[in-house]
Amino acid sequence: MRRPSKTAPATAGLALLLAIPAQLQAQGAPAEVETSAEDGGDFLTLGTGVISVPSYEGADENIIIPEVVVRGKVSGFNFFSRGPAIYADVIRDEAPGRSIDVGFGPVAAVRLDRTALIKDPQVKALGKLDTAIEVGGWAGITKTGVMTSDYDLLSLRVDARWDVAGAHGSYIVTPTIEYGTPLSTKTFVGASVLAEYVGNDFGDYYFNIDPDAAAASGLSTYGEAGDGFKRAGVNLLATHALTGDLTKGLTAVAVVGYYRILGDFKRSPIVAEAGSADQFIAGLGLTYTF
Repeated sequence: MRRPSKTAPATAGLALLLAIPAQLQAQGAPAEVETSAEDGGDFLTLGTGVISVPSYEGADENIIIPEVVVRGKVSGFNFFSRGPAIYADVIRDEAPGRSIDVGFGPVAAVRLDRTALIKDPQVKALGKLDTAIEVGGWAGITKTGVMTSDYDLLSLRVDARWDVAGAHGSYIVTPTIEYGTPLSTKTFVGASVLAEYVGNDFGDYYFNIDPDAAAASGLSTYGEAGDGFKRAGVNLLATHALTGDLTKGLTAVAVVGYYRILGDFKRSPIVAEAGSADQFIAGLGLTYTF
């Protein structure tokens, strides 16, 4: 098996199913465990699938929607998508055999939470929210050869984004820990644990309810959501190469995830009265790496 490199995907599609769907929101997409699709060479991965997610952040009802992913490497520079976010690594991957790699670069995302596909009638009565355009950066470090083999991966990463479109007008910071290991040249399993910290205006925009909105929806008024840790969660993944191996060809991916809304955010009526603090995702997909 070839030694992993910095930011190309181990599963060539983990982000496809660990990401919250583009149609709904950019909630700091759960991160992928990474490895090389072509040891030091250029590659392109395209993927599609279906995923079951809450109809809004804090909902107790899920919807099933499609998702797509694109990622690759050109001249040593990696790029990858996670749901409605696109990332680029500006540190050239010039030594793919290294056991420790550092990644850094810009990120841009669209947040569509509560702009469409809201199933709960009371939350829907609060009115649609504006689309947020979030830009910022990310940084991370990956260690290859940690516990189980020369090819397992442990990654630490943090994303930070700010809304520049004037929707929530605030920021979101997502620290993530990832671990993954190949079981063979065709099978890979992984897990990621993450939390999300948001600014005061984010909490106010998405979780507080003023008297007029309460009267329209029948939900209670609420004004306690501000800055703080909004949610934490874990994702588990399995992927299997249907043709070729994990570095090329067609791959099937499956994922399940659990998130918990935290603190003052879980006490918001959109969660406590109309939804649930327990959030689940599950998905299936296919990717192809050229």
